[in-house]
Amino acid sequence: MIITRAELREVPLSLKEWFEISSGGMQERRALLLTLEADGVHGWAECVAGEDPGYSYETTDTAWIALTRWLLPKVVGSEVEDARSVLDAVPWVRGHRMAKAAVEMAGWDLQAKLNGVSLAHLLGGTVDSVPVGVSIGLQKTDDALVAKVEGHLAEGYKKVKIKIKPGRDVEMLQAVRARFPDAPLMADANSAYRLDRDLDRLKALDELGLMMIEQPLAHDDYLDHSVLQAQLSTPVCLDESIRSVGDTRLALHLGSTRIVNIKPGRVGGLASSVDIHDVCQAVQMPVWCGGMLESGIGRAHNVALATLPGFQVPGDISNSKRYWAEDIIEPEFEMVDGMMPVPTGPGIGVTPRMDRIESLTTRKEVFHP
Repeated sequence: MIITRAELREVPLSLKEWFEISSGGMQERRALLLTLEADGVHGWAECVAGEDPGYSYETTDTAWIALTRWLLPKVVGSEVEDARSVLDAVPWVRGHRMAKAAVEMAGWDLQAKLNGVSLAHLLGGTVDSVPVGVSIGLQKTDDALVAKVEGHLAEGYKKVKIKIKPGRDVEMLQAVRARFPDAPLMADANSAYRLDRDLDRLKALDELGLMMIEQPLAHDDYLDHSVLQAQLSTPVCLDESIRSVGDTRLALHLGSTRIVNIKPGRVGGLASSVDIHDVCQAVQMPVWCGGMLESGIGRAHNVALATLPGFQVPGDISNSKRYWAEDIIEPEFEMVDGMMPVPTGPGIGVTPRMDRIESLTTRKEVFHP
């Protein structure tokens, strides 16, 4: 297929509520939406870079520069065999995985549509629905957190992820566990702890029966995580540290993790996600699909990815209405009995709402050969 056109736009979206993690909070998202066109068909994707470098060095603005200055001018006009080769025109660009992922994932949607199959089918998915988890940001009080957990469990979510940081961790989670002794709970630190300072606090989490502790130590660390994992019975899950297949192999070699969170945007796209999945599956290590506060377009890619057999842990693939009063797709994502039905239409299987997207767009750039 020949990529004949690309369109990049920024679409501000407001979350229904303030969402806070250990590095800070937010309520406004500046989503970057990308379409690639070939043979009159459009492939859609979303760049998940955040507004500031709290999670990754990539931001909305650095991704815009990478996409408009280096990636899209070379990709548009190129002939590609399939989605895995859509970035072959820019092999010299190092890093910028989130920007690259947007291009590559739009290529996957495009290829699936041209083939007349769902994205899940093209990726090799094996199920027609996936289990759904939910992520809860830091709350001001333990009572507020307990109320949030209670509400989400009543909705049917099969995993509840609770953000933590020093000073809001052990006692807070003890209160939740006392109220919900059998609930599927996990903690996510987003790199807030240090091994030399916080080992006792992290070891205290072992008593709470958590599914996992996600990324407790530095965002680019493997060695300290391996030391920590050796002293915990609770699985350590790596998120920010896993950016590629090479990172995954290193973490496995060192024993840094027992579960891997795969976010397609973080690892450079769906091809890298599938390859990481395959490496983990070969050693029977479970994986799951994390979220980056995506709109329905990004969420559709995550749902398709989570249909692969190694995704044994419920992903952060919540209802559209968990985060947005109104999504930018139709139909919106809505789980049934804790399971998210997988779209079966061509490509991502949902339709972007162009009226809403156009009305929200604050900047746009179009690329032709």
